Order: sequence, then structure tokens, then C-alpha cells
Amino acid sequence: MNITAGIFKGQKITAPDEKITRPTLSKVRMSVFNTLQAMIDFKDKSFLDMYAGSGIMGLEALSRGFSESLAFEKHPKVAQIIKNNFKKFTPHPELQIGDAIKLAQKLNRGFDVIYIDPPYFSGIYETSLEAVLKIAKNIVIIEHTTEVNFYNYEILKQKKYGDKYVTFLKVQLL
Repeated sequence: MNITAGIFKGQKITAPDEKITRPTLSKVRMSVFNTLQAMIDFKDKSFLDMYAGSGIMGLEALSRGFSESLAFEKHPKVAQIIKNNFKKFTPHPELQIGDAIKLAQKLNRGFDVIYIDPPYFSGIYETSLEAVLKIAKNIVIIEHTTEVNFYNYEILKQKKYGDKYVTFLKVQLL
């Protein structure tokens, strides 16, 4: 896998076993960040990747100009691959190992952009959105294959790639 743009463009990272993770395709990553760049300026912004997999979304964020990136990963073998990937870059994202929903609920600070791409068919889309409701400062992006109830969120944009959707959300003020 290669980083698609920015200061790390073209740099390779190791992808975990696809039986464990499902890496976001490069065309989807490029589209996500190009769409996001049309919405906000990345300078001095923070990025949270809730289900890191290879860690490439956090690296893409830093490569493209985000000032800070945090990644969550639950699987120990995958977390080790992410650590090795992150070591190759400066700056590099921070990694926290554990259940993404519990880790998000413990955070006492907000993030400008939160990327949610849990394992497909895990049934945790709404729970993940609920977990970040209080820490979402600007945009929440969720990659999903099934219908998701976006209560408490306004849909800003939605794109379809084959069998998956990428939906850009903003917390609705109640």
C-alpha cells in the first residue's frame, strides 16, 4: 500500500493480513481526502482513525497537512504492524491499543475529523457514531456497506464505491 498524496506521497506501508483487516482502497482514500480538503483547511487540525487497520488513514492525514493524528486498533498483531509502519514517518500518528468505542468514550478532547471504518457487518456503526458524538468538533466520516441510522448527525455528502458508502457527517445541534 502506498500513501497517495502530500509529504509522504508514494511511501509504502505494510498491510496486515486481509483475513484480519480490510484496507481502504487508494482511490477511496484519495477521494475521501480530496472531498475533505474542499470542506476544511487541514492546517492545525486533528484526525482520529477509530479502526486503524494498517494505519494508512492517519498517515494520509499527516501527509496532507493535519497537525495531529490518533489511531485506535484492537487486534494485537495488527497493532504491531501499525507501530512498525508509524516508525518510518516523522511526524507519525499516535496509536492507542484497545476497543475503539471504549477508547473514544475515555477521550477528554475533541477531534476536527473522525474517520470510522469498523469491520463490515459488525453491527457497531451506530454505537461508534454515538461514542464520538461529544468529541466530534467538525466532520465525521463513516465507511459502511449497510444502512446506518445517522441520528444526531447531518449528512453533508455521501459517495458510493461498489458495495460501500462513504458518508460525511456533522453533529446536529439539538
